[in-house]
Amino acid sequence: MRYTKWFMFFSPVLLIILNLYSCKAQYPELEDGLYAEIVTGKGVMIAKLEHEKTPVTVANFVSLAEGTNTMVDDEYKDKKFYNGLKFHRVIPDFMIQGGDPKGDGSGNPGYRFNDEFDISLKHDKKGTLAMANSGYGTNGSQFYITHKETPWLDAYDDEGNLKNCENRRISCHTVFGEVITGLEVVDSIKQNDVIEAVNIIRKGKVAKKFDAVSIFKNHFIEAKRIKEEKEAQAQAIVTATLEKFEKQRTQATTLPSGLQYLVTEKGDGKKLSETSKVLAHYAVYFENGKLLQTSKLETAEALNAVDEQQKITGRYEPITCDIGPDARMIPGFKEGLRQLNVGDKATLFIPYHLAYGEAGGNGIPPKSNIIFEVEILKLLN
Repeated sequence: MRYTKWFMFFSPVLLIILNLYSCKAQYPELEDGLYAEIVTGKGVMIAKLEHEKTPVTVANFVSLAEGTNTMVDDEYKDKKFYNGLKFHRVIPDFMIQGGDPKGDGSGNPGYRFNDEFDISLKHDKKGTLAMANSGYGTNGSQFYITHKETPWLDAYDDEGNLKNCENRRISCHTVFGEVITGLEVVDSIKQNDVIEAVNIIRKGKVAKKFDAVSIFKNHFIEAKRIKEEKEAQAQAIVTATLEKFEKQRTQATTLPSGLQYLVTEKGDGKKLSETSKVLAHYAVYFENGKLLQTSKLETAEALNAVDEQQKITGRYEPITCDIGPDARMIPGFKEGLRQLNVGDKATLFIPYHLAYGEAGGNGIPPKSNIIFEVEILKLLN
């Protein structure tokens, strides 16, 4: 009787020890690291997870797999998210995709999170494990595994430059691991094959200390902080710009048309005429002080408004301005430039009837008064 009590008391402990031994003995060939065992009816795939290079993405995957993710919708809480889901999208000689709770490509766990790119992680081999998305910052639970190299899905181009990933027409996907065992299983998967289980394997002290729940939760806290900080900085810049324009307006010359202009820095070149064609830099603003567009990188940098794609493609450069009567530029801009000399820097306050009118256009709403800062660099005729 005493022996039975002893056995009953210690049997759970023994089971834990046995389980720990079993996990340690499992896949003894694996080096220290964090791994995902993806069990299917076609066999088992082992993926090494890049928890040091893409910690947030791996934390998302691990916490979903282990049922510890606190951000999921209530129906998924405390459940091993991937177990029982399908590979809902399989394209031969391209990739297999799974992780959608709806099974049709439209599902997610109840949240979206940001991309996490590392230049050393590329779609450069068969078995690449990466996040599926529907555009920049829309990662959820869906992932894919490639059948071959798919470099067009990388976030960096061949020269190592980050692509304009916020453009929905450009594909950028977070690589967060690779299949190291079971590549033949990747090839055998067919559409609607089931993911029976995703088990996380931790080898070594670093992997065992990887706190997926905290890492992923802190990602949202940090993302919110950064967003609020950027919004505050942007508003401060707009406020300062608006104050500058309000001061300049009090010193500006008003023409009969309603156009106002102020030369802020006097040049020593020739005065422009009604038939002039010039090379100029510009920045155009809404009346509230918010920048719409500029040709000058220094201006964009000063206003914390650099368009990365415009920068990469070298489109921060002066433009040719034809200010003749038949030139296809807004009337207020042409009239304003005719008041200037080569070398002048000036601010033009253009009422909507001399800009894009009652209908608006080119991203400018109807009846919008706009403000141009211009710099006349060179006379072309």
